[in-house]
Amino acid sequence: MVRITEDLVRKRSEHNELQISTLEEISLHQQDIERIEHIDKWCKHLKILYLQSNLIPKIENVSRLKKLEYINLALNNVEKVENLEGCESLKKLDLTVNFVGELTSIECLNELYNFRELYLTGNPCTDFEYYREYVIATLPQLQWLDGTQIEKSERIKAIQDLPYIRDTILQQQERYKKKREKQKAESQKKNEESTATNTNKNGADGDKEPEIENNTNNKSEKHGFDGRWYTDINEGDSKKKVEEKSHEEKVDNFWNEKVPYTPESRIDVHNHIKELKDKDKKTDETEEKPVRRLFADDGRAFNINEPKVDFNLTEDNENIILDVVVFKHMDSSLLDCDVQPYYVRLAMKGKIFQLCLTEEVNAEKSSAKRSQTTGHLLITMPKAKPVLKPTHKIVPPKTSVKKDGKTVAINNENFLEVEPDAKKTVDLSNIISENKAAEKTAAPFGSRIFVSNVEERSNSKDFIDDPDVPPLI
Repeated sequence: MVRITEDLVRKRSEHNELQISTLEEISLHQQDIERIEHIDKWCKHLKILYLQSNLIPKIENVSRLKKLEYINLALNNVEKVENLEGCESLKKLDLTVNFVGELTSIECLNELYNFRELYLTGNPCTDFEYYREYVIATLPQLQWLDGTQIEKSERIKAIQDLPYIRDTILQQQERYKKKREKQKAESQKKNEESTATNTNKNGADGDKEPEIENNTNNKSEKHGFDGRWYTDINEGDSKKKVEEKSHEEKVDNFWNEKVPYTPESRIDVHNHIKELKDKDKKTDETEEKPVRRLFADDGRAFNINEPKVDFNLTEDNENIILDVVVFKHMDSSLLDCDVQPYYVRLAMKGKIFQLCLTEEVNAEKSSAKRSQTTGHLLITMPKAKPVLKPTHKIVPPKTSVKKDGKTVAINNENFLEVEPDAKKTVDLSNIISENKAAEKTAAPFGSRIFVSNVEERSNSKDFIDDPDVPPLI
């Protein structure tokens, strides 16, 4: 049984700085609470109270909340509207999907002059004939019923027919009361039979334990060819499988069994789910968790991604860059990054992300930065032995010569380029042989020029050869 404790109330009052004396709104939904208590003493200024999706069978201990305006008790086990007379400011009551069968119990709301909205959808009383007319006539201050606004004409007609309607409601209510008594008796009988069955089973198991042990000792043993004695080693596994199969069949029978929707059946479902959770938790505690291994036997780091996050690993000439998709709203204090020469490790809220690197990095110069917009973590790791490459491609200078009417390009690496339509490469030896005929003459500053053979021009008629004049060079 879950109780409303001070710790629970303070935990749910974080929006009020954990102050419960001045609390005006609190949500205690889905806590498996079975009783309303202490709230009227601790939170006297409460205006809104959420108690949906619990196991509360009775409305109680709220009459002192004079400022309470709205109380939500949907999806509980309430069978009667009561103990709300003292809630002077109550405007809205939500009892959706409960077990209210005593419809006349809503008469306790008649004196609440601020009461405006009532929700009874999903309760047995809504199946009564003249249900809506009775509620409208009984609560004249009500403006909305089950989400539908009440018209003036509808109210006038309901008030006129109230005596007849009330008698009809009382008859239907009495029949439902007898039906509920029968359901309670069947549920009690079923619980007694189940308890007796479990008791007999446990007693029988206790009596059989020694017998099983003796039978194990008296098993027919087999003699192996190697001279050793042994028994059936799969016996324990088979017994475990039989027990698991029996448990699965029991679970299937529980969910397939047809039962009426009553407070008792709802509690049974809750207890069954709780039993399964406790069993799974107990199994998890008994099972030994595998030891986490980060390195292989040879010292190599494993690739591990326990938080199951996406990542992108890139590299250039100088750095290896790791981009990890960290959860956007995760606090950076929950991240712990460790860069080593051959691996990088990131701890995210206790879960390990580790990546083995293909090249040695400089751990001391590595850096980690987090994006404030996306939350990604960018880890930059400089390489210990970077590869130095030119930033742009060097194109060697080219020269061209003419051969057979075609232009041939020659670069400084003695590779020739010809026109695209040429299929064969130019023979470099032919070019050199043709240049052998060229005369080489030393030029000033040590340069070399090539002078081809040219016919000498004949002397003019007026030419006088003076032997004292030196020849031209």
